[in-house]
Amino acid sequence: MANTPHGGVLKDLHQRDASIQEELKAKAETLPHITLTERQLCDLELILNGAFSPLEGFLGKKDYESVVETLRLADGTLWTIPIYLDVSSQKIAEVGIRPGAQITLRDPRNDQALAILTVSDTYQPDKEREAIKVYGANDKAHPSVSYLWDHTQDFYVGGSVQAVSEPQHYDYVADRRSPAELRAHFKKLNWTRVVAFQTRNPMHRAHRELTVRAARSRHANVLIQPVVGLTKPGDIDHFTRVRVYKAIMPKYPNGMAMLSLLPLAMRMGGPREAVWHAIIRKNFGASHFIVGRDHAGPGKNSQGEDFYGPYEAQDLVLSFTSELDIEVVPFQMLTYLPDTDEYQPVNEVPEGVKTLNISGTELRRRLKTGAPIPEWFSYPEVVRILREANPPRHKQGFTIFLTGLHASGKEAIARALQVSLNQEGGRSVTLLLGETIRHELSSELGFTKRERDINVGRIGFVSGELTRAGGACIAAPIAPYEEARNKAKETISKWGGFYLVHVATSLEQCIKNDRTGVYAKAQAGEIKGFTGIDDVYEEPKNPDLRVDPTQTPISQIVHEIVLLLERDGYIGER
Repeated sequence: MANTPHGGVLKDLHQRDASIQEELKAKAETLPHITLTERQLCDLELILNGAFSPLEGFLGKKDYESVVETLRLADGTLWTIPIYLDVSSQKIAEVGIRPGAQITLRDPRNDQALAILTVSDTYQPDKEREAIKVYGANDKAHPSVSYLWDHTQDFYVGGSVQAVSEPQHYDYVADRRSPAELRAHFKKLNWTRVVAFQTRNPMHRAHRELTVRAARSRHANVLIQPVVGLTKPGDIDHFTRVRVYKAIMPKYPNGMAMLSLLPLAMRMGGPREAVWHAIIRKNFGASHFIVGRDHAGPGKNSQGEDFYGPYEAQDLVLSFTSELDIEVVPFQMLTYLPDTDEYQPVNEVPEGVKTLNISGTELRRRLKTGAPIPEWFSYPEVVRILREANPPRHKQGFTIFLTGLHASGKEAIARALQVSLNQEGGRSVTLLLGETIRHELSSELGFTKRERDINVGRIGFVSGELTRAGGACIAAPIAPYEEARNKAKETISKWGGFYLVHVATSLEQCIKNDRTGVYAKAQAGEIKGFTGIDDVYEEPKNPDLRVDPTQTPISQIVHEIVLLLERDGYIGER
């Protein structure tokens, strides 16, 4: 059963009398509310504007189970990805979520009331079954399975939504169009055949060639519709990608192509996701949809194998051709032929002909190291944008995280390292000593495990921001717990280098070094929970460097840290 695109729940909002709209807004302010997550916000926006037609709300149990099992809603309509509002049992009790109840859904960015949900039912899903049926395996290497177990709440809420206001965007506003707006725009341009291209990555010459080939083969115009909602963790941010798309649009013949952004939360669901994307593009008015090799694939599973076969997505979409009401344009990966200076599908290249390609991993390596990126691969305008967003190592920030017992000598190492890095130049250098952080940032915290973890988390946050800004940060807390140190590493490593240095001075030597008498007070029981005395210090299992200033001069320790930075390209020749 095929669905017909509707104007979305926002259609009613746009057609309402102003007084009725004000009454609805006033009502929304009196109702109990749920503040949406980022994924829920993306889903709600596409429900409201009709991109998720025929959905007019979040799936109830009957529809959810049908989609999970059969790739269809309960009435038989093709729909492949379950769209639900997940909540905790505590939230259900707190808000009073029950069949018939009305709940205001609020934007997490500005607390704006977006919609009123009329609850149809609440239910507890079988997450393992959802993972296996929807994503093919209960394997946390899949980003959506990981999200399902680590971030999705235990109960789902179904129900229809009534629009109160449209989500507000402050970036690329002119490039955001609802399905109704885009269909009207196609009509204004007299575009009767439109081939849509889905992407969550920057576009290069091969992508431009692929889309032009698709348009040429179908006598169509091109809609570049990149995802600017949630994508795969680690993907390039959408601000950088949109700058790339805007740079590449003039490379198309005038009037051939246009750009429109899609605030979709991808699931990286491979075959099911490809069908879902086709339905969404039909709702936006496209007549054709490109499905490439490994469409919406999440990469490798826990066994190091691809989650989906390279053409599983194409096969599944093609099997629903009669229902989709949009023509699928399957495409092979393109490769560059240097001898003829052209791109060709890999399956059309004669045996023995020389080909060139640059993988995503290799591209990231070249960006990080500053290695050249050839013009046959990408346009200079695109490379410039990517280099601005992904500076080479010598322009990136880093954090040196020294951990060790009180009076281990880590503060002296940190100060000496600060002097050395200031002498090197090229970056601002910030020193975060344990006592300074305790006084300036964590003065209200005590020394329980939870409070120590909060303190290290704050250090990780500040260090991450300094690293992101391209600075050098030297942090020297005690940081006694391995889990908290690992979380700090995860926070900082997103933005630049992270080096864990264990200052492994023995407890006996630390006690000798102590000029404040705190160890003596701890041994006498005057101070409780003191690290090394009556509280544990978990030695790092895999530090980047382990040093002992009682055995090695501080100048040599600083030199060894500098050598680590030079080895990885953060300092040295520029």
